[in-house]
Formats: sequence, structure tokens, C-alpha cells
Amino acid sequence: MKSNLEYAIELLKSGGYTLVLKNDSELITSKEKGISPLIGLIESGRSLESFSCADKIVGKAAALLYAKLNVKELYAEVLSKAAQPVLKKHNIYYSFGTLTASILNRKGDGICPMEKTVAEINNCDKAYSALKNKLSVLKNL
Repeated sequence: MKSNLEYAIELLKSGGYTLVLKNDSELITSKEKGISPLIGLIESGRSLESFSCADKIVGKAAALLYAKLNVKELYAEVLSKAAQPVLKKHNIYYSFGTLTASILNRKGDGICPMEKTVAEINNCDKAYSALKNKLSVLKNL
């Protein structure tokens, strides 16, 4: 029988999802890009501490949000080096397909704005507030 993490990874790779969260009784999926689905999960007030997660791209911004959500384990197709110490500090077991120096913006011509936002932040709550503000600024451009 597959573990929740194995199931989430398989669905991420085959189902066209950007994010898959799975525990023993529930499955949550998203096709939204970026950190928006994680912000939504935090806003819902849910505890995800029993969940295994598979995500397309995890940088420091997403890692801080996963830490705030208190997930158990995480697989990232692409993981940034800046995400690793965050995941380790919060005892989130992680694995990845590709390790990268940094997460680029959608145009591919610079650092992701979410990564820039949390470059000097290591607190999950402060990161959540800063990222939520940055998202609303970007949506209003």
C-alpha cells in the first residue's frame, strides 16, 4: 500500500496539479500557481499537521507557509536551497526532484517576488503577513 506522500507525489506528477495534500482520510488538490493555495489554506484556519504534501515548486516563501501550516512531510519537484533550513528547523521531512539555488519569477528573468519578500524573514507568522500583503499588491497592479 502506498504512503500518503507516495500517493500525493504520484497525483502531482500525473494529475496536472500544482499542489496535492493527503492524509489518511482527506485529499486536497490545487491547480493554482504560486503560494496562493497555501495562503488560502492558512486563512481557512485548518490544521494540516497530519498531511503529506507534494508541490511543484518550493522556495523559502512556501517553506515558511508549510511550517505555519505544520505539515508532516513534503516533496517538491523543485526545491530551493533557501527552503532547506526552514524545513529542517520546523522538523518537516522533505525530499525533492531538483535542488536549485533560487526560485525565479514567472518570466524567468529575476528572483521570484515572494522569495525577495521573505529573504530576511525567518518567522512563519511574519512571513505569512508579508507574503499576504505582497500578493494583494501584485493582484492590484
